[in-house]
Amino acid sequence: MTPKSEKGAALVDGCTTDEEDDADTQPPSNAIATTTASDPSDLDYRSFWKAGSYAVNNTIKPPSSQDQLEHARVHPKFLHSNATSHKWAFGAVAELLDNAVDEIHSGATFVKVDKIDIMKDNTPALLFQDDGGGMDPESIRKCMSLGYSSKKTNTTIGQYGNGFKTSTMRLGADVIVLSRAVRGSQATQSVGLLSYTFLRKTGQDDVIVPMVDFDISSNWAEPIIYGSHDDWSSNLKTILEWSPFSSKEELMLQFEDIGAHGTKVIIYNLWLNDEGIYELNFDDDDEDIRLRDETTHGSSNQPRRRIAQMQSHISYRIRYSLRAYASILYLRKFSNFSIILRGKPVEQFNIADELQYPIIVSYRPQLGTVVAEAVDTKLGFIKEAPDLSVCGFNVYHKNRLIRPFWKVTADGSSKGSGVVGVLEANFIEPAHDKQDFERSSLFIRLETRLKQMVNDYWKVNCHHMGYQTPGTSVHKTQKDRPIQIKSSAGLTSNVEANQTSVGLPANVTHDLRNSLPPGFGPRTGVRSKLSSSFQGSKEVVDLVDAADEPEPDSIDQICEENVQLFLRCEEHVKKQTELKQMIAGLEKHLEESKRKCIQLAAYVESKKKPNLSNPTSEKV
Repeated sequence: MTPKSEKGAALVDGCTTDEEDDADTQPPSNAIATTTASDPSDLDYRSFWKAGSYAVNNTIKPPSSQDQLEHARVHPKFLHSNATSHKWAFGAVAELLDNAVDEIHSGATFVKVDKIDIMKDNTPALLFQDDGGGMDPESIRKCMSLGYSSKKTNTTIGQYGNGFKTSTMRLGADVIVLSRAVRGSQATQSVGLLSYTFLRKTGQDDVIVPMVDFDISSNWAEPIIYGSHDDWSSNLKTILEWSPFSSKEELMLQFEDIGAHGTKVIIYNLWLNDEGIYELNFDDDDEDIRLRDETTHGSSNQPRRRIAQMQSHISYRIRYSLRAYASILYLRKFSNFSIILRGKPVEQFNIADELQYPIIVSYRPQLGTVVAEAVDTKLGFIKEAPDLSVCGFNVYHKNRLIRPFWKVTADGSSKGSGVVGVLEANFIEPAHDKQDFERSSLFIRLETRLKQMVNDYWKVNCHHMGYQTPGTSVHKTQKDRPIQIKSSAGLTSNVEANQTSVGLPANVTHDLRNSLPPGFGPRTGVRSKLSSSFQGSKEVVDLVDAADEPEPDSIDQICEENVQLFLRCEEHVKKQTELKQMIAGLEKHLEESKRKCIQLAAYVESKKKPNLSNPTSEKV
């Protein structure tokens, strides 16, 4: 990326070239603003997932002089392809919130997220504004370039130097950044424009970022000119032509509410969905920003009350509500910092604070040969349990939510229903979009440990929610009750549950589980009828419970017991086989011993016969 300014060097994807050399390959600054658009129409695609589909000029000009150093160039299409790392628009919003949160150490007390109207074309834009330390001319050039990052501490979230570009380009085609900073005795204000529309419509084959800087140490804004005044004026002209502001005066007015220091980011030409509607919904709630395509409806076979209850839970609302997502985005509550969404502060929420029967489990990850610091995980039942089956772990990294409600238990199993945990895992690295973790060996071991946590917690606490605890006397009694299996012919046979033959085939138990009505569980009625059509036969299975008998096991528990019985049976069969082999070996050894005994007896007899045949000869 090439910030088009007069300052000493132009930044190109992490490389630097002298300004004089760069002028040979880049068009003159004044030509940028006056270049005739190669595509006179608007963007062919306003949908983000189609915006990168356009033909490009594949010609790369060689250096014009022998003294010029060659360097890699960044085509404007890379801005779009780079932004596709964000599959979810709220993930891009979170990146910009992270930038503001990282400014807390510089004195930031708030970040505003709001919708504003662009006067030029009466379209909506997205505003992010904070009162942090701001960016001086050098810092804003690093922000607008690829790969630069000074956030390499244990507390800051950003680290790759790529989040600002990917996030802004994921939300809209264009972004303008205005920032004020005080460094020593000098106060500055800077403007930078990263415009996909400008680059595409002017046919650029390199990412050019026009920038202008002002010295505001005195009572007026004095232009900071690194090259020539014409270059500075050309950059300003380009910004005014392609930004939401038509005049220098209008542009300067944008600094008035920033104060002495801070940053304002305005994303405009917001992306549309496939239906031609803005992806971000500003109309349904004046105090929220929502995602249109993320709102789904509950299953039609569930009661409306249950659907409403599910959709009101935080685990569902974070899919489409920015206010809900921002409320759980950071683990620890801020003391002197606020996220202000559309004029109203976001109330931070930690689901761990309202868990039922909570416990804390410590886990020490093994980092190579070193044992890391213990990680505490708090888990328990959500307050809506057992009515809602929401479960999973909210896993944070350096105070930032990476995986919300990560379900580690198997689908279709009631084990762990309603169990939620919260932990901060700083020992594993998040992916570039910060919506997941890199699947390393540390991650796999963590996943295994979390599964064990759920299993252990469930065994001890599931009875609080009305589930039967495995291993209890009631649970063992269930094994001795006969299960009546009624065929379509009306014949009934009793099978003792503690015998190996009680195990139903895997395909039968799967069909039984899928045929359960909504809401069925271990706390449903005394009598339950489960009917299902099986391939090759038409049997109706009727599990009959007497009114005076203990409450029946759930299908999952029966299946688990069945698996255990089959394992025990396999162990006995294996042991029986080993014993048979041992007996066969002993019998073979016995036969060999008998044969040797007979041979020895015959040999002894043969030795005795000569002495018995000549008794008189010795006497003579």
